Amino acid sequence: MRLLIVEDERRLATSLARGLAAEGFAVDVAHDGVSGLDRAVECDYDLILLDIMLPGMHGYRVCAELRALGDDTPILMLTAKDGEYDEAEGLDTGADDYLTKPFSYVVLLARIRALLRRRTRGGAPAIVLGDLTVDPAARRVLRGGTEVELTAKEFAVLEQLAVNAGRVVSKAQIIEHVWDLAYEGDPNIVEVYVSALRRKLDAPFGRRSIGTVRGVGYRLAADGGAGRDGRG
Repeated sequence: MRLLIVEDERRLATSLARGLAAEGFAVDVAHDGVSGLDRAVECDYDLILLDIMLPGMHGYRVCAELRALGDDTPILMLTAKDGEYDEAEGLDTGADDYLTKPFSYVVLLARIRALLRRRTRGGAPAIVLGDLTVDPAARRVLRGGTEVELTAKEFAVLEQLAVNAGRVVSKAQIIEHVWDLAYEGDPNIVEVYVSALRRKLDAPFGRRSIGTVRGVGYRLAADGGAGRDGRG
């Protein structure tokens, strides 16, 4: 899942981005309201962390502009201001939740997960592909009823393949959704994670679910690899 942090306190923004990346999220950062709004409009995010006191355009206006455009991405407002009227104004402009600085990172992470669960509640709670089940809300993977332990990044790569099951997903697409826009490392890092997924999801169960389409990308079999060679 991909998050946007709009926060002008650079040390805080960097700290949050690192922590959330370690949880398996792809994270982009903007340091003012105008660039934050531009990023939010241009890219598809699963959640936005939005500070209120921003240069260029305050968070209330950014939130209001997004809602006026029909963008229903969950917004968690962050602010040093503390008061029921400030909270009410944030919620009235369309924010989904509100957190006052200084805050506990554990609480922030819990709020983020709660908002993401709330967003997916109206749809399918899990992606079922044959005997492979990928549950983004619970961050669980089951193969034939057996839970498979994945790292945060492994899960994020699998999730991107699962939501596009049966279709080819390029390395660039995976990096965009699992890492971030600023990633400048070796794109072959994707191969490392795909290999890890094959070792954990396929080899122990006699499956070959993740196919390589040479020169293009990877494809997760729409049936989870049940009864066929998914390597391609």
